[in-house]
Amino acid sequence: MIVPSIDILGGKAVQLRGGRHPILEVGDPEVLAEKLSRAGEIAVVDLDAALGKGSNKDIVKRIIAKYPCRVGGGIRSRELALEYLDLGARAVMIGTKATPAFLAEFPPERLIAALDTNKEKIMVEGWTKATEADLFARIEELGPYVGGFLVTTIDREGEMNGFDFQRAEAIIKAASGRRVTFAGGASGGEEGATQISRLDSIGADVQAGTAIATGALSLARAFAAPLKSDRPDGLWPTTVCDEGGRLLGLVYSDQESLEAAFESGRGVYKSRSRGLWKKGETSGNSQDLIRADLDCDRDCIRFTVRQNGKGFCHLGRRNCFDTGYGIEKLSRTVEARFKEAPEGSYTRRLFSDSSLLASKLREEADELAKASGAAEAAFEAADLIYFAMVKAQVEGASFRDIEAELERRSYKVQRRPGNAKPGYEDTEGGSRWTGIH
Repeated sequence: MIVPSIDILGGKAVQLRGGRHPILEVGDPEVLAEKLSRAGEIAVVDLDAALGKGSNKDIVKRIIAKYPCRVGGGIRSRELALEYLDLGARAVMIGTKATPAFLAEFPPERLIAALDTNKEKIMVEGWTKATEADLFARIEELGPYVGGFLVTTIDREGEMNGFDFQRAEAIIKAASGRRVTFAGGASGGEEGATQISRLDSIGADVQAGTAIATGALSLARAFAAPLKSDRPDGLWPTTVCDEGGRLLGLVYSDQESLEAAFESGRGVYKSRSRGLWKKGETSGNSQDLIRADLDCDRDCIRFTVRQNGKGFCHLGRRNCFDTGYGIEKLSRTVEARFKEAPEGSYTRRLFSDSSLLASKLREEADELAKASGAAEAAFEAADLIYFAMVKAQVEGASFRDIEAELERRSYKVQRRPGNAKPGYEDTEGGSRWTGIH
């Protein structure tokens, strides 16, 4: 698969040739991240930090907060690594500090060992210092401590002259099941797509920047490279889901529709009867494309979208099967009532009377704390969730915002002790509010 890469130098996104000098400025890294993240997880590298000449930490943190990404460049302290991981970085790429002692402090699945080579010598400190370490010895040494390896061939970086597949196969074998990502050498056009497909078939990814930034290889073509189809028309089945992974419907894609979707950031598909289909163009029920993913067999695509309007289905429903389910359905009901509840109704009172709503939240939380048994706990939890959704709506937070916060927290490495705050301690076997609001 493709891992689009953003290298940040002096606050700008750049591409390097051979690690020596910028050859291309490609603009605002945050704008670029929004576009590249449509193809899935991106790689973000702080070159200033890697070179010890400054930091683009604030930019990196803003990108982490918005998009799935792996982060590298100058991560040489436990504190910085933990900060990025706790913010939601899927992994940190560790180069200079990649030693067993340093790596052992973190969950292996959140670590990628960055092995940068120049004419087979491993380079550190932003590619400025050569070491005598052997690549394969380093893979063996670091393997137990990481979830994957990033192998960059510096002398090929930015040259778009392809990969050494014999060497790649040897590295993948040495990695013993840990996913290897190769950088430096991704070509343009069909040759580049073939390289991505070939590496994917043997268990590796391609991290590419220059080929995509220059337009030599389109993001959509790089993404689709490993795809296959057993359909006579060659179309790829595409499941469309909302931000929480809930299925909206089944459509089809081809290279043309993927190019249009990735370029526009909208839900664009291939209709088997009408050709290119821009969802919502006539109905108004458009979609914002958040990202696309490949399934494990590389014969199906998942589009994660933000659905606008009434819903996905042409019958005016949320999805092609029903009107939705559970908390997400409740959130839409609360949103509708927030806009439409008549004056004098209880719903309008909840939205307009902050004291009443606060009292109901405390009441329902206390009843849930005292609940006994599965049925009662589910009943009281449902009450609390309803009032929590009302409070979130009043403050301008959507259900997708809540889910995004929960997702971010799932990537935290450091955990709080979780002790009760003063005034909320357990009293006589049950929670008791003591007037601290």
